[in-house]
Amino acid sequence: MCCQGCRAAAEWISQLGLDDYYRLRSTVAPRAPDPALARRSADAWQRPELSRHAVRTLGSGQCEALLLVDGIRCAACVWLIERALGAVAGVLSVQVNAVAQRARIVWDPRRTTLAAILQALARTGYGALPLDAAALDDVRRREAHGALKRLAVAGFGAMQAMMYASALYLGAAQAMDGATRELMRWLGLLVATPVVFYAAQPFFQGAWRALRARTLGMDVPVALAIALIYVASLMQALQGGGEVYFDSVSMFVFFLLAGRYLEMRARHRAGNLADAMARLVPAFADRYGKGGTLERVGVPELVPGDRVHVAQGMRVPADGVLDSADCRVDEALLSGESAPLRKRCGDALTGGSMVIEGPAILRVQCVGADTALAGISALVARAQSERPRLARAGERAAAGFVLRTLALAALCAVGWSFFDPTRAFAATLAVLVVSCPCAFALAVPAAITRALAVLATQGVFVVHSNAVENLALASHAVFDKTGTLTDEHLELEAVDATDREPALMLAAALARGSRHPVAQALVRAASSLAVETASDVRTVQGGGLAGTVAGHAYRLGSPAFALGTAQDDRDAVVLAGEHGLIAAFSFNERLRPGAREAVAALLASGVEVEIVSGDAAAKVERVATRLGISQWRARQSPAAKLGRLRELRAGGSRVLAVGDGINDAPVLAGADVAVALASGAELTQAAGDVILDGTRLAALPEARAIARETLTVLRQNQRWALGYNLAVVPIAALGFVPPWLAAIGMSLSSLVVVLNALRIGRRTTAAPVPVPAGVDLGHVA
Repeated sequence: MCCQGCRAAAEWISQLGLDDYYRLRSTVAPRAPDPALARRSADAWQRPELSRHAVRTLGSGQCEALLLVDGIRCAACVWLIERALGAVAGVLSVQVNAVAQRARIVWDPRRTTLAAILQALARTGYGALPLDAAALDDVRRREAHGALKRLAVAGFGAMQAMMYASALYLGAAQAMDGATRELMRWLGLLVATPVVFYAAQPFFQGAWRALRARTLGMDVPVALAIALIYVASLMQALQGGGEVYFDSVSMFVFFLLAGRYLEMRARHRAGNLADAMARLVPAFADRYGKGGTLERVGVPELVPGDRVHVAQGMRVPADGVLDSADCRVDEALLSGESAPLRKRCGDALTGGSMVIEGPAILRVQCVGADTALAGISALVARAQSERPRLARAGERAAAGFVLRTLALAALCAVGWSFFDPTRAFAATLAVLVVSCPCAFALAVPAAITRALAVLATQGVFVVHSNAVENLALASHAVFDKTGTLTDEHLELEAVDATDREPALMLAAALARGSRHPVAQALVRAASSLAVETASDVRTVQGGGLAGTVAGHAYRLGSPAFALGTAQDDRDAVVLAGEHGLIAAFSFNERLRPGAREAVAALLASGVEVEIVSGDAAAKVERVATRLGISQWRARQSPAAKLGRLRELRAGGSRVLAVGDGINDAPVLAGADVAVALASGAELTQAAGDVILDGTRLAALPEARAIARETLTVLRQNQRWALGYNLAVVPIAALGFVPPWLAAIGMSLSSLVVVLNALRIGRRTTAAPVPVPAGVDLGHVA
């Protein structure tokens, strides 16, 4: 059973006499980790050399640890974990974050241990990996928490200040009495003060840093406008006359904070790379001691020269060489090869890969930062650092805008000081309020936020807001093959036998209990047939399956295994009986649903499409031919993929990269826009700008259409904001626009921007795209 809940359900089904239900299943259920193995893993954390990295001692003598928990799916999981750990004697606090899949535990070391906590969590069916104690001081978490609090304060203040301001505006037309008007002023001051001194603190800090560095950033005019509007309104409130603008300053701060919060969320998403890496590398390894006995140690304790036992289904803890008999290893994270690779004694094994058929004995050669997986992480980090172009352009534009705004305000103040000094402050304040970059600052977040919401309804989740622009402007699409354009399952293509159905039934009977991709393909192909039950089925490492059906012995696997000879040159899986060959089966990769439509739509829109895969050349060529893709590259390592991407970008292409494997993470991180599949590896999603939910690749061209519409609306918003400023600023500088009217105009300008952004997605439809001539709509042969 995979967990206690499934065990209870299975017992209930058995008690009702419905055991025959399990005969209908077509695949073997995943098994839960061995309880003995879980206990050994938990006990290993008793060792001080391991626990000191994961446990932090608080000043009160309590201990604290951060766990990365696998299997959290919903709020019920959070409830179960909190109740299960809360019942452990000595546990003082349990805080579970379902989104980050982390749990923060505080306990009394005199009453319980980290090992006991991990054992209690394992009994509930959840695996946990203690993270380094440095993760407890997560800067991202503190920044997000502070930003959310400031946004909430600004939002509440803006709503309340607008309510009081509305009473003042309406009361002026209806002759509101003086006492009520003064009350509205002081209430507006009450709610706007925490907005200015707390929520707007980042703008003042940013402006101060910019001035100390002798540069001009967007924070300078923002902080100046906030300070002037608040001070002027405060003076008017104290004097009991004139207009107050507490609503304007509160709304101004709220809008800008909302935009910055969106940017922060996108920035933090890239930091999930560390969690994805932590899930790929096992926490422990079974190392051979001097007497040949196995001892469980932490992976950081391994040194070159150690011999490690890796059980079947477990991940290799470090880089090294195979020091035992043959085994089969899934190294798709590096090579992109769709099928497990056979390793012989002396062949290299890569840390993070999984032993499919084993066990295996690893002689460690590289650990820590020297492993290939760490190298991939370094490639991702380096590629992500190569994205400063848009940031530099934005800083230059902001500096120019700020300089012009301040110069215009200063010119207005100087001009009025000569003609009418009493009106200088009001006119200058009106110019600053009108020319404040509120509509400019809102133009991008409003359009991007609407686009993100529309895309999310279609199963497209944008992680980095810059990806919307790059997706719309992409001129070259680079696809991975395995798991991206093709389905993760194999499909039976042909059966070479005298009688097809009996041969397929015999093969499916032997394959029913295996999780090998070929065996599962046979079982699916025979789902409509009355398959008998095989007995004495055993797996022969490197060969295939052997068993008995209806009293006769059969073998299913490679020709050498099934036929007992290495001379047969058939490149297929064969079924042999007591009298020789019965049938030969050939398989193919199945195109992912929507792959044909997605490629056709991209080609029709003028985007050049290319496949860059780590798989064999013959397989890549077949997929490219069926999809009508003329450019393809095979046997590409992560570094080679990143090199190809840089070559395209150097030629002026705006590159869209699509992948799902860990080996795709570097090229995704270095692309102009990276699209990862939600079914893919977590490391790939951490490097992705856009995540496609499910398996529908056809959503990609639909997302590009919405992105292009977003750019159109965004430019309209920016032109509107610029046109509004050009039209109103001269009038305000001449003194015809009082500050209160300037504040209303600024708010209305922002409202127009928001309403225009809401049009995104209302008219965008995914029209059927004609498939280019010569493209086979069938499966890949």
